[in-house]
Amino acid sequence: MDETKKLDSAIFAGGCFWCMVEPFDSLPGVVSVTSGYTGGHVANPTYEQVKSQTTGHTEAVKIVFDPELMPYEKLLDYYWQVTDPTDASGQFQDRGDNYRPVIFYNSPEQQAQAEKSKERLAQSGRFDDPIVTKIEPAAPFYEAEDYHQDFYKKNPDRYALEEAQGRAKFIEDHWKQKD
Repeated sequence: MDETKKLDSAIFAGGCFWCMVEPFDSLPGVVSVTSGYTGGHVANPTYEQVKSQTTGHTEAVKIVFDPELMPYEKLLDYYWQVTDPTDASGQFQDRGDNYRPVIFYNSPEQQAQAEKSKERLAQSGRFDDPIVTKIEPAAPFYEAEDYHQDFYKKNPDRYALEEAQGRAKFIEDHWKQKD
């Protein structure tokens, strides 16, 4: 890879981070996808702490990408398609604030693009319910424990079970082309 290329990052929350890695992992221009925690008040939280819903953190993924190959706006389009933007209380089988849908922006440009993208989705009529995904400034991102990284590759059976709990059907119902 050309070391002079300027990379950027995006932080998205949309339920269990196990299920948020795979949709972005193989996109052109995506360099890495890391599971972690952000948005809370505890430094260096553990999975057990975040799961207890006492840290204020949300499970999220940090995506490092080449904006020339994968513009942020296109990442946002993918994000909407792998989350339920109408559910502020969690995602699919994962309930609670630590699973809430959030786009964490790291620049005024990202904020503007996220707000515009959210408005476009709201105006599209794709969903009957309001779009409730939050758009918040990025906070410190803490990498999750090693066993959470690339979970879909390390534990394909468990990952498939998690996906079968609603995300895959939701995507099918709302985003696949209907004949």
